[in-house]
Amino acid sequence: MPSLKDLKNRIVSVKSTQKITKAMQMVASAKLRRAQEAAEAARPYAERMDRVLAGLGAAYAGRQDAPKLLAGTGEDKVHLLVVATAERGLCGGFNSSIARLAREHANKLLAEGKTVKILTVGRKGNDILRRMFKDNIVEAVTLREVKQIGYANAQDIGEKVLAMFANGEFDVATLFYARFKSVISQVPTAQQLIPAALDDAQESADSLNYEYEPSEEAILEDLLPRNISVQIFRALLENVAGEMGAKMSAMDNATRNAGEMIKKLNLSYNRQRQAQITKELIEIISGAEAL
Repeated sequence: MPSLKDLKNRIVSVKSTQKITKAMQMVASAKLRRAQEAAEAARPYAERMDRVLAGLGAAYAGRQDAPKLLAGTGEDKVHLLVVATAERGLCGGFNSSIARLAREHANKLLAEGKTVKILTVGRKGNDILRRMFKDNIVEAVTLREVKQIGYANAQDIGEKVLAMFANGEFDVATLFYARFKSVISQVPTAQQLIPAALDDAQESADSLNYEYEPSEEAILEDLLPRNISVQIFRALLENVAGEMGAKMSAMDNATRNAGEMIKKLNLSYNRQRQAQITKELIEIISGAEAL
């Protein structure tokens, strides 16, 4: 049984931890609103970009002269997984949920005899995936020094992906991130980047009847590479909002748990102190009676 001094020291320690978790919760709460607004503002542009590419890409369905970023290499042997996570932890299962989705996808591809390459964006995802896929990680991008995510950061990553594709290093690229829904809900998402996923291409083509100037080929040549950076930028913003929401929720739970632990420790401390006082009184009374 711990002594009164040990219990007292532990109570002080837990109270200090509680102050830290409470402060981190307040910081995450302050950052969440701005991050959420940025993520929600990026969605319409990215979704509209998808629709425009879908409408343009429908005309190239099955054609031999379709752009490579739209049609792919014609093979499905080498897959690049772009796994975007946070740079820091203390945000519950946010990072592990994204890494788990990427890990399951990688294992499925490996079981089918495919070659898997991984590009990690964020230190935590790299740390998690390195345990099982150390030899598959071709590059690790860290944004730890970046205070506010900008399009330039996503563009740098997009250019790396495009350069790898131009060099014939992969056939299919898939982006993994967590879509922000609410403070307590972030949905791990897998989005195919190359070749461009145009599942709603026919629907968009039927609903949009535009004449393009310049030609469709010229527009696709400009939009397809830009779309890679746009989708990565959207994923990074979604991740920032999701990380702040998950951290706020995790720190709130930690603060509550610390409060409950302090109550239990105080109860144990008071009971042990009372028992010790009672024992001392009994010894005093027994000694007095002996005299």
